[in-house]
Amino acid sequence: MSEIKALIEKFIEIDDDLSEKIEKYLETSEDIDEQFEKENEAQIDELNELYHEIEHGVHNEEFFIVYNMNNEEKEIVALIISEEEDEGEEFVIPIFTDEKEADIAIEEFKNQFGDIEFELEKKIGSEIVADHTEDEEFIGVAVNAPQWDFVIASEDVHDCCE
Repeated sequence: MSEIKALIEKFIEIDDDLSEKIEKYLETSEDIDEQFEKENEAQIDELNELYHEIEHGVHNEEFFIVYNMNNEEKEIVALIISEEEDEGEEFVIPIFTDEKEADIAIEEFKNQFGDIEFELEKKIGSEIVADHTEDEEFIGVAVNAPQWDFVIASEDVHDCCE
């Protein structure tokens, strides 16, 4: 398993646990206050640290990306995330930690859009983001989408050591 995949799985697990605590807390309180934050400070800090590690991991790690091969030239698969009534079409690029995750997504894409020919390519996360930064509608990357709901904003993909 890739390091980034393990970090995200750990993040999701902690985030789910914290979300349950928030739900329970809101049953007796109107909003999240300092008391809740203090009681759960370690877990909140761990989430922040994990997210920062993930940002670095996405920057430096190699991922699979999917191309639609049914057009005259290959076109990277993008997921539209804006509402239909919005003017622009904001999108994320799905990136995959391994070939198995990419194959699961391709099956989902085929179920939604018909029998389209797809191709996989490997690319470093920072290169994927750099390829799309000029596009104002580009939001970021979605790791192992649509299986996971984990989006990293393009401006968050960085390496503090650069």
